[in-house]
Amino acid sequence: MQGLVTVFGGTGFVGGQVVRALAKAGHRVRVAVRQPNLAYRMRMLGDVGQIEVVQANVRNPASVARALAGAEACVNLVGVLWESGRQKFQSIHMMGARNVAKAAADAGVKHLVHVSAIGADVDAVAKYARTKGEGEVAVREAFPGATIVRPSIVFGPEDDFFNRFAQMAALAPVLPLVGGDTRFQPVFVGDVAAVIAKAVSDPAAVGVTYELGGPTVYTMREILELILTETGRKRPLAPVPWPVASLIGSLGDIQASILPLAPPLTTDQVEMLKSDNVAEAGLPGLAEAGVTPTAVEAVIPSYLYRYRKGGQYAPTPAGAF
Repeated sequence: MQGLVTVFGGTGFVGGQVVRALAKAGHRVRVAVRQPNLAYRMRMLGDVGQIEVVQANVRNPASVARALAGAEACVNLVGVLWESGRQKFQSIHMMGARNVAKAAADAGVKHLVHVSAIGADVDAVAKYARTKGEGEVAVREAFPGATIVRPSIVFGPEDDFFNRFAQMAALAPVLPLVGGDTRFQPVFVGDVAAVIAKAVSDPAAVGVTYELGGPTVYTMREILELILTETGRKRPLAPVPWPVASLIGSLGDIQASILPLAPPLTTDQVEMLKSDNVAEAGLPGLAEAGVTPTAVEAVIPSYLYRYRKGGQYAPTPAGAF
């Protein structure tokens, strides 16, 4: 069995796939989470004794250092899509990333994989993208050889993108369309996990920044049309002007500040929808990492069927893939 890899944020949508991929590759895995009592299923992703769960909070440097004791490699997947309570963009994406990178360097960790996002930029208007960019800078300063992975929208059975719009299509008579011409390059969660699992032990990945996008670029309008086709729903798309979207986002900000529930939209997400989310041609991607990209159409039928009338017993909608 290979050396120990500490994974911060291992219980999330992407994290679970990363832990599984690392275990399959023969690594011992330590999953560092804020609430270990909620992560009991992590141990089932590998052989007996291969995966352990420990308490750590990236906002607490001492707990990060404990989680890294004896580790040969580290993966930081921690991130938030909206701010709530103490989970702020700055404290998680920048300060938390710096804490992990600094502790990894101090502990003599051989390789750090830091998961950021396409669009990360210290000069970005959206706080999410700006703090992701600041986090990358902090990681490079503390751990120059870190591998940075920037995925586009990640899709898979437990995603919060295709599932959310498919559920909306099943319940609402109209689908709101915000940023209809904004382009996205959805990437399969299994492909992202494969890149990360390879990177923790690949000398060629040291110091490299990967931008991961799937094989096809879609506009937001095309994505919603694809979801409607796959779920067998006929819903008009109602374009939402940016001022109206910002107003809805403001209401979402208020909801996020008082309720532990995912808001439908935030003002920061409205800002992000104004920019394309597509991999930069000049940076290495899935191909350079040795991973064959998986098409959206090959995967979403395996989980969006539940939003059709009749669920798994419904016939495949005409025109669906």
